[in-house]
Amino acid sequence: MSLPRTHRPLAMGQTAAVVSNHPAATQAGFDILRAGGSAADAAAAISLALGVAEPFMSGLGGDGFYHFYDAATGESTIFNGTGAAPLEIPEGTYAEGIPDLGPLAVSTPGALGGVAALQAAHGRLDWAAVVQPAIALARDGLPISHTYRRFTDQFMGSLTGNAYASASYLDGGALPALGHLLKQPQLAATLEEIATDGAETFYRGALAKRFVAAMAEAGVLVTEADMAAFRPQAQAPITATYRGYEIRQTPTNSMGFALLQQMKILEHFDLSDYGPRSPELIHLMVEAKKQAFLDREIYSGDPDFVDFDPEILSEAYTAEIAKRIRRDAAQEVPIPLPQGSGNTTYFAVVDDAGNAVSCIQSLYAPYGSGIVAGDTGILLNNRMTGWHLEEGHANRLVPGRRVRHTMNAPMMFRNGKPWAVLGTPGADDQVQVNMQVMVALVDFGLDPQSAVEAPRWSSSQPRQTSKYPHVAGSSLKLEEDFGPAVIEALGALGHPMTTCPPLEGPCSVGCIRVLENGLRMAGADPRRDGYALAY
Repeated sequence: MSLPRTHRPLAMGQTAAVVSNHPAATQAGFDILRAGGSAADAAAAISLALGVAEPFMSGLGGDGFYHFYDAATGESTIFNGTGAAPLEIPEGTYAEGIPDLGPLAVSTPGALGGVAALQAAHGRLDWAAVVQPAIALARDGLPISHTYRRFTDQFMGSLTGNAYASASYLDGGALPALGHLLKQPQLAATLEEIATDGAETFYRGALAKRFVAAMAEAGVLVTEADMAAFRPQAQAPITATYRGYEIRQTPTNSMGFALLQQMKILEHFDLSDYGPRSPELIHLMVEAKKQAFLDREIYSGDPDFVDFDPEILSEAYTAEIAKRIRRDAAQEVPIPLPQGSGNTTYFAVVDDAGNAVSCIQSLYAPYGSGIVAGDTGILLNNRMTGWHLEEGHANRLVPGRRVRHTMNAPMMFRNGKPWAVLGTPGADDQVQVNMQVMVALVDFGLDPQSAVEAPRWSSSQPRQTSKYPHVAGSSLKLEEDFGPAVIEALGALGHPMTTCPPLEGPCSVGCIRVLENGLRMAGADPRRDGYALAY
């Protein structure tokens, strides 16, 4: 099968590989690896650097999932760094709904706790060493990119209502020019404090007191008690197989099980007669996604309060779902109302010992709540907009509980060894784009860069969106380089079609493949500032 020329080279090396959504963050992780650090050390450096270089996506004020594979034991652990809703929510606070922006959209941030727990458990270097790259970026500055300008221009309204946010990310209240040097001295000082005193100061130390005071001044409901109560959770992965490959995935409160169910549904179909861009293949994947999103609504919630049923990933159950799919027509599959039962960044590392990390972190929407907490330089999330308010919903807002997350950080294994580490930001598009990349890798043998750059689609169905008030219509969006014949054929099957230009579809995938000879090859997405390095 001939492949089109990719826009980015395939990064390859015999020792280690890194991919993230910003060159400066990828370089930070790469440098840590070259200095003798492990994949966990590199992950911590990348996580913190992304909060500086890509502030509209993630940072200290957000959440994350950090999936670590230990080559010495063969085991995977997910460090769940997702915070809870405030413990005290005055009655009537959300009587008119949950706002997209502002103080009432903020939940307890957990990302720092999660990545610090990962580094403490599996790092080789001192904690202070892995924080240094982020400190340098914040103190010395980094140039504004096209991606920074695109997101900032689109979400300028999120920043102009908060003086600290406007001062942090704009240039005199205006969109910064390409190449403008973005310096964040207040964030640099906060990171210095975290480097010296560890993540503990952020949750239960001197920094926590200043941070909470700044949030209170802005009207945020997160208190000192909320910060002190936070503890990252170490979780075992959930797993499923696809054509002989094991997929390990982030468990609830992640919605990652929807990806596993999609893959299990597809496994009941022979894809060998289809091309990677054929309308028949796209149709099957879209219909599998629609069905999986029904169970996503039932089982995605805080695992301390909502039980997950692994039977939904079984051969028998997914075979029954596969029988519902019509090959000759698209089906309308609205998300049911409960019956009583954004934006993000991704990165991956494989180190010299074969350890691997698959990591994803987020503020939720670009620029989160639009609030920077006083002089801490910390931009706060708007994760509260992920809650449901309906009685009986698995994800109904309850003080002190963790909201469900679209974030997921999978890995694929062959014969017990890492085969592919991949993921993407993109809210409800995440699991469907991850599915497309996995099919490209497994069923069509694409290399990571070709799989990442391949044209992609995004499906929406009624009441799908993870963001309050959880509405959506029916649509299937395709990048135009699928070609008019494919688009026309899908329309003829009944899919409500929309299109976008090439490389302007959803998500920003990072992918590392480990070959049988040990070679690491990495692909980065040109849809944002994705960048891969290997040595």
